[in-house]
Amino acid sequence: MILWLLLPLASQVAALPLHSDSKWLLADKYLRRYYGLAAGLQLRQRPSATFQSKLKDMQRFFQLQVTGRLDPSTLALMQQPRCGVPDLGEYNHFPRSLKWQNTNVTFRILNYTPDLEQAEVDSAIRRALAVWSRVTPLRFRKLHRGTADIMISFGANEHGDHNPFDGPNGLLAHAYPPGPGLGGDTHFDEDEQWSQDSTGYNLFIVAAHELGHALGMSHSSDPGALMYPVYSYTKGYPLSEDDIHGIQALYGPNPNHRKVKPKPDAPNKCDPELSFDAATELRGETIIFKDRFYWRLHPQMPEAEQTLIKSTWPSLPNKVDAAYENPEKDLVIIFSGIRMWALNGYSLVEGYPKYIHKLGLPKSVREVDAAVHIRDTGKTLLFAEEDYWSYDEATGTMDSGFPRSIEKDFPGMEDEVDAAVYHYGYLYFFNEHLQYEYSYNSRKVTRILRANSMLNC
Repeated sequence: MILWLLLPLASQVAALPLHSDSKWLLADKYLRRYYGLAAGLQLRQRPSATFQSKLKDMQRFFQLQVTGRLDPSTLALMQQPRCGVPDLGEYNHFPRSLKWQNTNVTFRILNYTPDLEQAEVDSAIRRALAVWSRVTPLRFRKLHRGTADIMISFGANEHGDHNPFDGPNGLLAHAYPPGPGLGGDTHFDEDEQWSQDSTGYNLFIVAAHELGHALGMSHSSDPGALMYPVYSYTKGYPLSEDDIHGIQALYGPNPNHRKVKPKPDAPNKCDPELSFDAATELRGETIIFKDRFYWRLHPQMPEAEQTLIKSTWPSLPNKVDAAYENPEKDLVIIFSGIRMWALNGYSLVEGYPKYIHKLGLPKSVREVDAAVHIRDTGKTLLFAEEDYWSYDEATGTMDSGFPRSIEKDFPGMEDEVDAAVYHYGYLYFFNEHLQYEYSYNSRKVTRILRANSMLNC
């Protein structure tokens, strides 16, 4: 059986502190359930070589730093609600490549949630099935009576399959792989709040994931894939290249449909050619934006967390051009195109978005490439193409004498900047796959590193 446990806004939820016994109990239970660890761990004893091996398997799957230790990043992930099926195929209870033998698959909706109108549920299920039929030869037909291949229902707690739900949040839904009897059946937890948007849990997104399981798909370790075990809300076409490759390996491509453009895969933080879109501080953390994702670096977490932008900030665009923190006002300003947003922590400030020209930038500037706040001076530097401006946060006005040339004022730098942050008298400029450490007082480049060196690569 395949179970999907999902966590919205996971990046906003701090892991609960655990005392020593609780940590080992949690880890033992987690590794036994998902990675085939044999029962019998004794708490407070030194972990066995087998335990460490299974822990490394888990860290590899989630692209964590492979330490074999119960470090904070690993423990934090273990505390997140998630899927109940093992992450590695050899521990699965079902044979691989289960699929429907007929490409004409029937489905039936047995009951409806009171959270949505019946027509809204019908639409969500049909759109979820269309996600998969668009890229395969599969065709779906709705039955109103009798037994269908995929029986869909809402239920709470014990709901008839001896695999009870657990109340609000946590386990949202589960589905069974193709086959007779329960095979293909898909159940949603009625204790959740189902929605059509980013409030509660979006039924279309959860249904598209679950019906992927009902068609034979397993989980993906790509955070950008629909079949990644953790829930995130996002608009637009939900399939990544990884999802499309997986479903077409089972059923082949759709012979009657043009090739669809998938979502871009999640960026690999250790790609030597990795470049950043934007970077900023946020209450002591560093946030790095790339495509639809961001990495969150916390001083107490050895591994960067990768999350979809819209899973944390549904109102922000999928692409961030620049960002900076004004710690005195406890605001982070996000730029995308000719608009900007203000965040107070993880909350969007009312009255935004605004046009970037409200800052005093000329109308000829259509986007900001990079932005950085210099806490020592109270100035914010805004970079666009080969020039930059200085914005006075105290007066809310642009300083006179700008724009000025990046190349002339920052000797040793390239003439364009992708992202920038400031730490203890040093500016860190990012241009393509390189990071320039620039002494603000000495006015010179002191080191050149790879951009992703700050991601422990």
